Amino acid sequence: MKTHSSPILDEKLKEHVLIQYLSRFTTVSEEDALILLENLDVRSFKKGDILLREGQISPWCYFVLKGCVRQYYLVDGEEKTTNFFTEGTPISLYEGFYKNAPAKYYLVCLEDCYLSVGLPEDASHPLATKFEPVCRLSSQEESSKYQEMLAMYMIYNPEERYLNLLQTRPDLIERVPQYYLASYLGITPETLSRIRKRIMSK
Repeated sequence: MKTHSSPILDEKLKEHVLIQYLSRFTTVSEEDALILLENLDVRSFKKGDILLREGQISPWCYFVLKGCVRQYYLVDGEEKTTNFFTEGTPISLYEGFYKNAPAKYYLVCLEDCYLSVGLPEDASHPLATKFEPVCRLSSQEESSKYQEMLAMYMIYNPEERYLNLLQTRPDLIERVPQYYLASYLGITPETLSRIRKRIMSK
């Protein structure tokens, strides 16, 4: 695993994806932003790199600075995609950190990625106490998103799921292979192709 600065870190502080994310929950002063970036452990990963395998116990959490990470479960030998983590998204491995339990899913890089890597509750971080409430709010938001995703599968039909994806995460349509999108939507690639053609013909 190679560690070095990402080109994205050379942008202005206010344009930095991590600072933008934190600013949604609290005010981040320029001084705090500098401390955060100075203590950021940024690592680069290649397309296809596996961050986590089923059965592994990992205490790490990640924050996507650049790239796309796919989460999937292996069910009877078939991959079932359950999430895509893109720029500005945290990836917290709650099973490993809070329960010391092995993961039930895989995390793999769909693209070359730059990720911030750390521990969910690193007391040694100079801003650990100040940003502890932010971690709680972030966890609540991610939990809410997960509940919304579950509701989508239960309430929406396949076409409605695709339309919802177009509205909420349009970037995935161009950057994620269709067979992964189909798996995420709970349908076959052929069904997804028919849905897309039907929508385009309207």
